[in-house]
Amino acid sequence: MDQFVAIFGAKMTKIFVYHSNAQTNSILKTIEDRCPEIAKTYSIGRSLEGRELLVIEFSNNPGHHELLEPEIKFIGNMHGNEVLGRQLLIYLAQSLCSEYLQGDERIQTLVNTSRIHILPSMNPDGYELAVSRLQERMGRNNAQNIDLNRNFPDLTSVVYNRRRQKGYRTDHIPIPDYYWFGKVAPETYAVMKWIRSIPFVLSASFHGGDLVVSYPYDMSKHPLEHNMLSPTPDDKVFKLLARTYAKAHETMSSENSRCGSSRSVSQKGTVNGAQWSSIAGMQDFNYLHTNCFEVTVELGCDKFPPEEELFLVWHQNHEALIDFMEAAHRGISGIVKDEGGNAIPGARISVVGIRHDVTTGENGEYWRLLTPGIHVVSASALGYTKAIKKVHLPQRMHTAGRVDFFLQKAPLDLDTLDPENVTDSYARFDPFNQYERYMLMADPSQNREERLEKPWWWSYFVLPGGTTPTWLLRHY
Repeated sequence: MDQFVAIFGAKMTKIFVYHSNAQTNSILKTIEDRCPEIAKTYSIGRSLEGRELLVIEFSNNPGHHELLEPEIKFIGNMHGNEVLGRQLLIYLAQSLCSEYLQGDERIQTLVNTSRIHILPSMNPDGYELAVSRLQERMGRNNAQNIDLNRNFPDLTSVVYNRRRQKGYRTDHIPIPDYYWFGKVAPETYAVMKWIRSIPFVLSASFHGGDLVVSYPYDMSKHPLEHNMLSPTPDDKVFKLLARTYAKAHETMSSENSRCGSSRSVSQKGTVNGAQWSSIAGMQDFNYLHTNCFEVTVELGCDKFPPEEELFLVWHQNHEALIDFMEAAHRGISGIVKDEGGNAIPGARISVVGIRHDVTTGENGEYWRLLTPGIHVVSASALGYTKAIKKVHLPQRMHTAGRVDFFLQKAPLDLDTLDPENVTDSYARFDPFNQYERYMLMADPSQNREERLEKPWWWSYFVLPGGTTPTWLLRHY
């Protein structure tokens, strides 16, 4: 705490308290002012009630993507009444700024070699309701009464339905057109655009109600969606990422500290999401739609603990947060070029034994998280010959192994053409131009009425932007 006060002044001595939405944004702006060389705030959109979804990023070149520098994101407060993640990310932002300025070599290395994005609150409207009532049972959903974690496209079911097809894919699954005809919250829309606009490598979303790290798949492969172990092709990588956080946390991996419904299925503070509670959520969307690997961190069984416990929560999670960010540098990274040295965007990086590829960005760069060991890796692109390399990754690597590929031109193989035209389908985002409607819904100039928590089925009767069906439930 002393390090925060030394950097931010006496007016910030009451750090470990709950902050309003306005206070949170003010703190992020203050950090930007105190650390302009490494910190920058930006908005990814607004909530339904017009509150800004403000992100702060940390990098030695904030505002710009740098070649081969992994992008990391943290998202808190997706459920408005789960407040620990929101506070934890505020403290993390303050800590990165203060420790960098004080010369902490580990933090300086992390910031200088990574680009870290922090969204303290994805659901500021829900938080406003929860904190105004001081009740953890209020404010879980957004102002449309939509559970944001269940509002992302269900791409896991698409994969399950295709798993018996020859050569089926589990990466870069397009968003089905029918998704846009449902209720898409402006907060979900903003985060999806954000996820697609930056080549994120690693991510964590912070929740409350249990003490465990959950990893994909979140959706069960059971025909009736009953809880069932449902591993991804990258199960070893996800287990490593989950263990990284859980082991560095002061109590999460201890059996004596377990709480919540995950106790019967979790192992040393980690659990497969589908084996615990089957949903189609944000972490599956990250994995199946982009190159990003995301886990869900449950910070404790008390979703809205008293302020006196906030310092303890920060102390328990501080090391885990740093260790997890450093995990973005595990595996391999490199650039795919042609014989003339020109970058090849959209090339596929494949690993033998793992049915999940990552693709290169506009500069031909890629990142591939992998466990230690020997891997056979290949790079391929339409109109080029495939290149293959064997890679040995030792234990305790602190930086990603550099593996570049140079591909030679080759005649176009018609057998390699995508019959489903997945590439064009993937590029389709909001093909029905819903953006203007979402922005209109989130216009802060609109009149607001005090919101009460609605029943779980309320959103089925309310279209986004529509009027409340007072004729249906007179007592609401």
